[in-house]
Amino acid sequence: MDVVVELMAAYKICLSFIKYDYMLRRNFLQLSSLGLYGISLSSFTSKRLGSIRKPIVISTWDAGIEANKAAWAVLKKGGRALDAVEQGVRVTESSQNCCVGLGANPDRDGYVTLDASIMDEYSNCGSVAYLERIKHPVSVARRVMEKTPHVMLVGSGAQQFAIEEGFPLEEQKLSEEAEKTYKNWLIKSEYKPVINIENSKGHGPFNPPFPGSNPLNHDTIGMIALDANGNLSGSCTTSGMAFKMRGRVGDSPIIGAGLFVDNEVGAATATGQGEDIIRIAGSHTVVELMRQGLHPEEACRKAVERIIRIKGAAKSKEIQVGFIALNKRGEYGGYCIQKGFSYAVCYADDKNFLEPGKHIL
Repeated sequence: MDVVVELMAAYKICLSFIKYDYMLRRNFLQLSSLGLYGISLSSFTSKRLGSIRKPIVISTWDAGIEANKAAWAVLKKGGRALDAVEQGVRVTESSQNCCVGLGANPDRDGYVTLDASIMDEYSNCGSVAYLERIKHPVSVARRVMEKTPHVMLVGSGAQQFAIEEGFPLEEQKLSEEAEKTYKNWLIKSEYKPVINIENSKGHGPFNPPFPGSNPLNHDTIGMIALDANGNLSGSCTTSGMAFKMRGRVGDSPIIGAGLFVDNEVGAATATGQGEDIIRIAGSHTVVELMRQGLHPEEACRKAVERIIRIKGAAKSKEIQVGFIALNKRGEYGGYCIQKGFSYAVCYADDKNFLEPGKHIL
C-alpha cells in the first residue's frame, strides 16, 4: 500500500513539472509572436552596454562649463558628489549674469529673489525660495538639509536662518547691469517669456541682455554628478524669471520638479519655464522613467513630450523646457522642447564640453 501511495505522489509531481514546462513554452511563444520578448530583453540589456563612466558631472547651459570645472576639482580627488554639485553652482552664483545670483535681473518690483535646492545620495534634500540678499542660496539649502528637520525655508525665514548660520547679509542693491536692464524694461513693462533667452541676441523686453555682455546668457543652472564611489547628488539655483510677480517661485527649489536624485537609479534636473515643469513633477518623472529601463536621453524626451501634450503644440512653441539626466552607469542625456538648449559634460580634465540638447519642435 505504501508503494502505491509513493507512486501516486511521484506521478503528481511529474504532472506539475509537465504543466509548468507547458506554461513557460506557451508564454514564450505568446511574447515572441507579439515581439515583446525581444523588447523586454533590450530594455534591460541594450541600454546597459559599455563600461561604467565615473566620476562625471553634467550641468545646464553654457555656464555649466565653468561650473563643471569647480565640480570636477572635487570629483577627481575622490570627493563626494554632494560637495561637487554645491561648489560647482556656487561659481555661477558668484558670476555676473542675467539669471543666477544677486547680480541677476530683479522681479517687477525691482528686487532680486533667489531659489535653490540640493539633494544627496541618501535622499536628504534641502531648499530655499524667495531668498533675498544672500549670495549663495545653494549653500543655505544645504544647511537646511543638514541642520534642520525641514526641507524648504522661504522668504524672511530663510534669510534669518542664513544669517544665523553665518552667511553675510549683502547690500539691497541691483548690480549696475541689472539696474540698466530693469529701467529699460519699465518703459513698456511687458511680461512674457522669450524662448532661449540665453542664446538670443534679440532678447526682447522680457529679459534683454546686459549692456556689453555675452549674449550667450542662461537661466537656471542645474547640476548632477556621479562620484568615484558610485553615488549621485544634484543641485539647482536661479533668480527665477526676470520681472516676475513679487513672490513668484518656479520649479528650481521644488524637490521632484527642478531636481530629483534616486541613488538606485539616477538623477535629473530641469531648466526653462518652471510652471510647466512643476505640472508634471518633471525631474521626478525623468528618474522614474529611467527606473523603467529608459536611457537618460529617452527619459528626458518622454518628459518633454508629456509637457507638449498638456499644453498643445501651439502653446508649446511659446516656451522652452529642457531636462538633463544621469544614471548609475554614468550614461547621460538631455532633451528640450525647442532648438537652442545645451548642457555641459565633464568626465576628465580635458573632457569638459557642450552637448546640444535634442529637441522636439
